[in-house]
Amino acid sequence: MKIRIEKASCVGNARCAAVSEELFPLNDDGYIAVDAVDVPPGMEQIARRGARACPERIIFVVEEE
Repeated sequence: MKIRIEKASCVGNARCAAVSEELFPLNDDGYIAVDAVDVPPGMEQIARRGARACPERIIFVVEEE
């Protein structure tokens, strides 16, 4: 599983980081610092929760087959 993030559209609500700072790191200004993340095994549910927490809906979970 991967997370894809439209980083340029982040407005800094930081709700994703409140779910998991490991998966959704913020930069010094409080905006998402990455545009993609490989989700470690066992963190899939947290990744989905973080994506749902984003009010801008700029975080996408990509299920791999």
